[in-house]
Amino acid sequence: MNAVLRFVRRLALAALPAACLIQAVPQPRPQPIASSSLRVGMWTLWHDRQLNLIPAAPQTRIALKTCAQCAALSFAQPVVLRAQGNAVVLTGAGKTCVAARVSISGAVTLSAHGESVTLHHPFAISAHNGVLVIAVSLPVEDYVERVVASESGPADSLESLKALAIVVRTFALHQPHGHADFDLCDSTHCQLLHWGANPGRAAAAHAAALATAGETLRFHGSRALAYFAKDCGGRTAAPAEIWPRSQSLPYLRSQPDPYCARTGGSQWASRIARADLVAALAAHGLAQPGWRHLTVVRRSESGRAEAIQLDAQQISAEDFRIAVGESLGWDRVPSTWFEVSEQGGVFLFHGRGWGHGVGLCQKGAAAMAADGRTSQQILAQYFPGAQAADEATGRPWQSFTAAGLTLQSLDAADAAFLPALAQARAQASQRSGINSAQPIAMRAYPTTAAYRDATLAPGWVAALYDSDLISAQPLRTLAARHLLDSVMRHEFLHALVERQSGPAAPLWLREGVVEALSDSSGKSVSIRLAAPQPTLTIAALDAALAHASTLQESEAAHRAAGWYAARLLDRYGRESVLNWLRSGLPAGIVAALGQR
Repeated sequence: MNAVLRFVRRLALAALPAACLIQAVPQPRPQPIASSSLRVGMWTLWHDRQLNLIPAAPQTRIALKTCAQCAALSFAQPVVLRAQGNAVVLTGAGKTCVAARVSISGAVTLSAHGESVTLHHPFAISAHNGVLVIAVSLPVEDYVERVVASESGPADSLESLKALAIVVRTFALHQPHGHADFDLCDSTHCQLLHWGANPGRAAAAHAAALATAGETLRFHGSRALAYFAKDCGGRTAAPAEIWPRSQSLPYLRSQPDPYCARTGGSQWASRIARADLVAALAAHGLAQPGWRHLTVVRRSESGRAEAIQLDAQQISAEDFRIAVGESLGWDRVPSTWFEVSEQGGVFLFHGRGWGHGVGLCQKGAAAMAADGRTSQQILAQYFPGAQAADEATGRPWQSFTAAGLTLQSLDAADAAFLPALAQARAQASQRSGINSAQPIAMRAYPTTAAYRDATLAPGWVAALYDSDLISAQPLRTLAARHLLDSVMRHEFLHALVERQSGPAAPLWLREGVVEALSDSSGKSVSIRLAAPQPTLTIAALDAALAHASTLQESEAAHRAAGWYAARLLDRYGRESVLNWLRSGLPAGIVAALGQR
């Protein structure tokens, strides 16, 4: 089935009680990072003291709880949450109550500081010293996808994005990040995550996250540390150059980066008034006002500044960069690889690179991908000796090839299924009349749980085609249930039809053609022609396919799509329907098809 069959949570809402239950709870402690989900701090740089919760759509309600044992509260109108010390004051439906923590599930829109974001994942709101703290529970792969979309740029292509996705996932899972209320924040302190939609990068980020789902870096069998920066300036930095307490790691060393260096444009310059620098450093507790002179007193192996002298005081160059960035803008001193001079109360900075320079250089990775390098070759450049492997098992993914397909698996025994897969691939091509020279990639997961964590698909979806990749539950499981042939033929049909389809082809037509051609007997078209016309209209089909929340709803929508597509194939022939997939349906065809 197609990736549109993502599971949608539904929640039964209780009636609003007479009053909220006030319950004191202990302050949260740092928790181990889970393998399948992450608690991500939202809007962590805004320090909001008040926000509004708004129903996500008309006729929907806000469901929240003020303690684990409390009944759910249901609101049809906006709710105001305000921080009061370490408590949350909730006002809604004419009532006010105080709680230590508010938990929200279901789709809800959050509004604060002039920004509104609709969340579909569970989240909790607490307060600390008069500031609201929002922690959103995100599946790991959802988190990776959002960070890749937020941190990548137009020069990236799939292979550089796949390398970035592996680094992002490794950073998130392999080290603590110093937050008590959540695992990671949404700022560059951890990894930048924009909560709003990013249509320009979302599709590519999704494809990269899905193609590398569950993969992290390992070094000699142990979990590795991984970092990335926008532009290393032509030479990467070792961790200790930036963070003095860091240990020396053989796969994270300072080394020339010819791919970054050759693209040019790494140099930068800025002018900052002494008064602005004084205020920025004082605001971050690095230096009290009154200092006059600023010089670099120590440099690292790569040439970056390690320590800065402010009259008699010495501070870390990286702390200096972060203080300037957060107070005055990240373009003022974008890296610690700089020279500085003073002229009439103004400091003149001239440097190269952007970011700390440790680990993967995004600029160099994009150049490598443009040269045809793979994500594994990119990772080998920036993390020599480290290898991408499955996070849960520590095993690397293996690739096997057969006619018209490539299979990725953690288990070499899955190669025994290649003949059956090749046959399903050939049948899909023969039935559809679509011959694609490009191999179809598929990934077989070792367990159903791993498959669900990677794809976010419900357990009743045996396999799915998404972003030019077929993801499947364990092949041995499908074979044992006598589903392997039919499921894989169905997914190969999806892959061929999607490659054939243009932007004007509606979802119901793409899904319907696959349904009409996928019957194990090869007679699906005639079988569907004998069935009664579905109650679902063509106008309602796309929404029904995209938002099915149960297996029954999904099956009904796909049966209807298959019925309409079978009518088209019977009346106009396969060649005409394939042309309409490319160009869109002619005017009048849909109206005639829907007539009883």
